[in-house]
Amino acid sequence: MTTTLAASQLATPPRPPIPALDQALAPAELEAALRSFHGSYYVQHPFHQLMYAGKLSQRQFQGWVANRLAYQRVVPRKDAAILSNCPDPDVRREWIGRIIDHDGTEPGSGGIELWIRLGIALGVPREEMEDERHVLPAVRLICESYVTFCKGKTWQEACASSLTELFAPKIHQQRIEAFPVHYPWIPPEGLDYFRSRLVQAPRDVNHGLRIVRGWATTPERQQKVFEALAFKLEMLWAMIDTIHNAYHEA
Repeated sequence: MTTTLAASQLATPPRPPIPALDQALAPAELEAALRSFHGSYYVQHPFHQLMYAGKLSQRQFQGWVANRLAYQRVVPRKDAAILSNCPDPDVRREWIGRIIDHDGTEPGSGGIELWIRLGIALGVPREEMEDERHVLPAVRLICESYVTFCKGKTWQEACASSLTELFAPKIHQQRIEAFPVHYPWIPPEGLDYFRSRLVQAPRDVNHGLRIVRGWATTPERQQKVFEALAFKLEMLWAMIDTIHNAYHEA
């Protein structure tokens, strides 16, 4: 794989619609406001639009899957950061399931392993996935910013940043449907990661929303929730923009 940078293809992200509050929203209104952020989700990025239209080359797919592993690997670390800041054992007992989802219960299991298998299915050797030799420095820094955010904010704000999962089931379903049609060279087992997230993401969303609705009962806290979700959306956009720029097909 090569990572020659082509002419700039940076895409301006749609800005999250952060409301200005003079009084707290009711729980249902808060959830509706959070869901309204869907237009800023990175599924709107040109790279994803090319993906679902069947216009990515194998090289672009390989660059995406190899770089996204850096994100997959920071997810359980940001979850551990949330747990380290959270004094509530009931929350910790439930949240720890996210770490298990990604790391598995033994070697060769879990979502990270499924992502590595996706890379293999796309033609990236396991050794090259495992050692992250193709991860771009900017992607690594962008992903690491998520861990830093979750370490430095309140655990409730960090939980709120995970609510990009509100929009995730749709993107996973799109991949399951589009890949066999447009990229028949991808073996069916390469989609196992996305199938697993169709079950896990809605469960995680329900838990995250319960936490946010219970904590964010003032305008100040709700503002922090909106800002946390906006940060995560911008982080994901920056990551896919970097990948798109590096693997742009002239």
